[in-house]
Amino acid sequence: MIRNIVFDMGNVMIYFRKDLFLDQAGVSGEDRTLLARVVFDSLEWARLDRGSLLEDEAERIMCARLPERLHDKVHYFVYDWDKPLRPVRDMAPLVRELKAKGYGIYLLSNAASRQHVYWPDIPGSECFDGTLISADELLTKPEREIYELFLERFGLRAEECVFIDDNTVNAEGAYRCGLHPIVFHDDVDELRARLREEGVDA
Repeated sequence: MIRNIVFDMGNVMIYFRKDLFLDQAGVSGEDRTLLARVVFDSLEWARLDRGSLLEDEAERIMCARLPERLHDKVHYFVYDWDKPLRPVRDMAPLVRELKAKGYGIYLLSNAASRQHVYWPDIPGSECFDGTLISADELLTKPEREIYELFLERFGLRAEECVFIDDNTVNAEGAYRCGLHPIVFHDDVDELRARLREEGVDA
């Protein structure tokens, strides 16, 4: 019996896409290609999620690889990409509905340490019974250890948890740990149908 719904954050609760951030920063042409490679497709960006690199050091390394005219863009991407936050449409009402029906609501997300700054501003975040963020634990999905730590931290049974993620690799990692994964395709109506397949009152 499913008792808990576990959400990813990026592209599940809020949109987290490099093209969106580049658009917000007004970047185009060669600068757009350069920033995408040096910032979002970099080892440093991945290390922010793992918690093995702090924001100020990541910014310094990225800026050293870019012309000075782009340094303010790097600062924006590292520290201010969440201004504004863009919630996934219809997700917060679903979260609130599931909470009202008595399901445990949890977050398991790959995210940098700044997650704690903007998380309270995400619609529906007030419903969560617990959150586990990769940077805090020096682990990232889809490593088995992060799912096991999550279950242990909150005293949950894997077979009683649905796990929702937009990344198929992360969903498969949850499956290997006994959770019931659903891959989210930016369609809350489809998600509701998949939840019902798992026996969730959605």
